[in-house]
Amino acid sequence: MSIDEPICAISTPAGTGAIALIRISGKGAFEICDASITLARTKSKIAGLPGNSIHLGKIQNEGEPIDDALISIFRSPHSYTGEDLVEISCHGSVYVQQQVLETLINAGARLAEPGEFTRRAFLNGKMDLSQAEAVADLIASQSAGAHRLALNQMRGGFSAEISSLREELLQFVSLIELELDFSEEDVEFANRSQLSSLIKKIETIIERLIRSFEYGNAMKQGIPVAIIGQTNSGKSTLLNYLLHEEKAIVSEIAGTTRDYIEDIFIIEGIQFRFIDTAGLRQTNDKIETEGIQRTIKKYRQASIVLVVIDLTEEPQDVENDLAFIRKESDPDKTLILVLNKKDLVSQKIIRSKVAAFKKIWGNKILTINISAKHGQGIEELEKLLISSALTQTLSDQQIVVTNVRHLEALKPSFEAIKRVHSGLQSDIPADLLSQDIREVLHYLGEITGEISTDEILGNIFKNFCIGK
Repeated sequence: MSIDEPICAISTPAGTGAIALIRISGKGAFEICDASITLARTKSKIAGLPGNSIHLGKIQNEGEPIDDALISIFRSPHSYTGEDLVEISCHGSVYVQQQVLETLINAGARLAEPGEFTRRAFLNGKMDLSQAEAVADLIASQSAGAHRLALNQMRGGFSAEISSLREELLQFVSLIELELDFSEEDVEFANRSQLSSLIKKIETIIERLIRSFEYGNAMKQGIPVAIIGQTNSGKSTLLNYLLHEEKAIVSEIAGTTRDYIEDIFIIEGIQFRFIDTAGLRQTNDKIETEGIQRTIKKYRQASIVLVVIDLTEEPQDVENDLAFIRKESDPDKTLILVLNKKDLVSQKIIRSKVAAFKKIWGNKILTINISAKHGQGIEELEKLLISSALTQTLSDQQIVVTNVRHLEALKPSFEAIKRVHSGLQSDIPADLLSQDIREVLHYLGEITGEISTDEILGNIFKNFCIGK
């Protein structure tokens, strides 16, 4: 399969719409279009027209008119793929789309594979591999946070940081390997003090990138928020109010929720993944016990935990069932005590209950009083969720890892850079030092595609949509 043979595909979603976009890219793309497209206002052929121009044309299939369309012309290397590329904007009839596609294929193009346009952009140096992956993330983004991260990566923020690290390391490994050529003279070209400072800096940066994945993945998939509490504390009612739909069954019968219920909702551009869990209590019911075990599992996976507490209950009666939360407290996890059913108790009782819970959980614990049934305090709770999510974020200037493949490359590079650090302290031979630095360079190069295989590329682009 030639990497520059002409390919074509419908780039807009399947189905009928007002307009459809069909792309053709590769060697001979202009001539293929000339075989079936007649420009309306010029006698010139598409192959002779300048790039970055748009023309009205009539599309025919074996002499039969198909549609009038706008023909956008992009000449190599100034196109998305880096090749000669034509975009045909025709009417969105499924029949018209298929007829245009069939015409292009009959004239010598072949149907593009998933992600092949972006793959060619990578192969032709228009973007690196992490930027190409960000294209898919940008298309799939469903919130302002996910969109911002994908856009930053697509513009090369992550790539620039990785490339900078590799460039500095390459300079030193070249000097170290030069030393090996002059081993008999016992000379030192690579300043060990400068190398040590660089290694410490790179180790810190890679560690930060690895740590950023938890937040980046949460922003991409939705920040997990576990709703936990005793039976009948109002967890399902709260979930329904947050989602603005009757997602969970609400009943006065204790233990109604036996398994967790999960759904996504976007608040002020941040995507949250709310998880309603089984109520916590002492029980001999095997099914309910399994549900409680799943609750504990979801608690451990969540970034934010809403501990829903019934204000009509006494604190000491609540604490036995919620003891595991305080036992497994995690400084990176945000806990919010949601004191529910405020409509059923007086302000005096609310103040005393809040004081009692803060005495048990600590004064720094976040608390909020609500009535899930009547929607009181829900807006304030949403603001608290937003502020809690933002405290976990990194600044816009910092790079965030969102891709599992990148994480899996960063981990071994971090282990290798630690060996370099240790080796410098132990004054190990230059050839062993060079080997570990080469390993760091290899894994960092896998992220940007400077080191890649057909298998890696195939796994990445197979998940793209056809036409992108």
